[in-house]
Amino acid sequence: MAIKQKTYTIHCAIILLVIFWPMMLTYLKYSKRQKVDGVEDTSYNKPNLVGLVISDEKPKFTWENWFNGSFQSETEDYNNDHWSMKENMVRLNNQFYYKAFNQIRVNGFVIGKEDYVFSEGYIYSAFGDDLMPEEKIITMMQKARIVQDTLKKKGIDLLLVFAPGKGEYCKEFVEDKYVHPIKNTNHDLFVANSKSAGVNYLDLYTYFQNLKSTSKYPLFPKFGHHWSYYGECIAVDTILKHIEKLHHCNLPDISWSKVEVVDTARNRDADVLKSMNLWKNPEQNMKLAYPEVLFETDSLKNNKRVLTISDSYWYGPVYLGVPQNCFAGGKFWYYYNKIVPRPDDGTAEVWQLDLKQQIESNEVIMLLYSDGNLPTFGNNFINDAYELYTSPKTYYAHNERNKQIQTFAKQIRETPGLLKKATQRSKDYSIALDSAIRYDAMKFAGMIK
Repeated sequence: MAIKQKTYTIHCAIILLVIFWPMMLTYLKYSKRQKVDGVEDTSYNKPNLVGLVISDEKPKFTWENWFNGSFQSETEDYNNDHWSMKENMVRLNNQFYYKAFNQIRVNGFVIGKEDYVFSEGYIYSAFGDDLMPEEKIITMMQKARIVQDTLKKKGIDLLLVFAPGKGEYCKEFVEDKYVHPIKNTNHDLFVANSKSAGVNYLDLYTYFQNLKSTSKYPLFPKFGHHWSYYGECIAVDTILKHIEKLHHCNLPDISWSKVEVVDTARNRDADVLKSMNLWKNPEQNMKLAYPEVLFETDSLKNNKRVLTISDSYWYGPVYLGVPQNCFAGGKFWYYYNKIVPRPDDGTAEVWQLDLKQQIESNEVIMLLYSDGNLPTFGNNFINDAYELYTSPKTYYAHNERNKQIQTFAKQIRETPGLLKKATQRSKDYSIALDSAIRYDAMKFAGMIK
C-alpha cells in the first residue's frame, strides 16, 4: 500500500510567513534619511518619533557584560528601538488609544473637551491640587527680598514673573472629573507673599485672564502646551515695558503691523501634537495668529543685559530673538541648569559657572515660571543667591559637593543609555526626570547605595 505523501498548501505557507514575519523584521533596519539642510543623517537606524530616548550605539559584546546580563538586556532594548516597524506600530497604537479611549500617549498629558490637550500637572495647579505650604513661600520671598536689596545696591534689579498656565486659562475645556471648588492656588500665594515681602513681580497670569474676553486671537493653542505665538508676543511686549519702569531705562521696542492668521498650528503651537506620534493628526479647527515681529534697532537702547531663569515658557522668546535684540545678549538658564545659547567656551550647565560673577555681569535678573512649575520656582536659585551673599563660606562648601553630583548628572543627560534608564525610573516611581537623574548621579558619586 502506497503511503500518501503530505503536501503543504499556499495557506500553510502564508501562516508560516505571518508567524515568522515579526522575527524577520528584526533584521530589517531603516534606510538612510536626509536632513532638512540636505546633509545625510548617519543615524539612519531610528524611528521618526518625537520624545523617545534612543541610543545610536549598538551594544558591544564582552565576557563581562555577557555574564552580568547587561549585554542581553541592552541588546534587547537596542533591537526594540531600531526595529523597522517601530514607528508604524507606535503610531498605530497611539491612534487606537486616541480614537477608542480619547487618550494621548504622552507622559503627563491628558486630553480634555474639544480635543484640547493639557499637562495634567497644570490642571492640578489651576484647581489648587498641588498647593505648597505657605510657610515655604513666605521664607522664599523673605530670602528673595534680601537678594533683591543686595543686588539693588550693585545696580541690579531682581524681577519675578508669574506666567499663565493652560490649565487655568482654558479651564472650561478641562474634563469634568478634575473640576471642583477652588480654595487657593500657588499662584495666589506667590502673588500675595511677593507683594507683602516687597519683592518686584509681574503677574502675567492675571493679565492674561483679563485679556481673555477681549483678545482678538487665541492666547493658548489647542494642541500646544505653552502660550500661543501671539500670546508670547503680547507677553514679551509687556515684560519689556515692565523692565523699563523697574530699571528706569529704555529697551528696544517690538512691534507688528502684519498678522497672518492660519488654521494649522506652527512650531511650538503644536508641540504636544508632535509628541502624540499619531498615524493621522486630527483637524485643528482653530484660527491662530502669527505677527510679523519687528525689533527696534538701537544699540544705545540694547545695552541692558538681562539674565532669564525660567522653565520652557522662555524658549519661545529665545527663538523670537528677544535676548539678542532687547536684552544685550543676556543668557537663558533653563530650569537654572542648561545654558541657552551655550557659551563659546563650550560650558553647557550653570553649575560650571561662577555664580557671583554671572549675576553681577547683568543689569536685571528675571525669574519667569508658569503656574504648573511654581512648586519648584527658581529651581533653588533664590536659595543659592541668598546663601552666596549672606554666608559665602557655607555656599562654596555646598557648591563643591553639588559639583560632584552635577558632573555625573551631566554625563547621564548626555549618554542615551543612562538617560533612558533614568527616564524609565521617573515613570516607574512617578517622579520628575531631574529627580531620577540626580538620584542616579548621587549613586555614581558614592553618596547613596
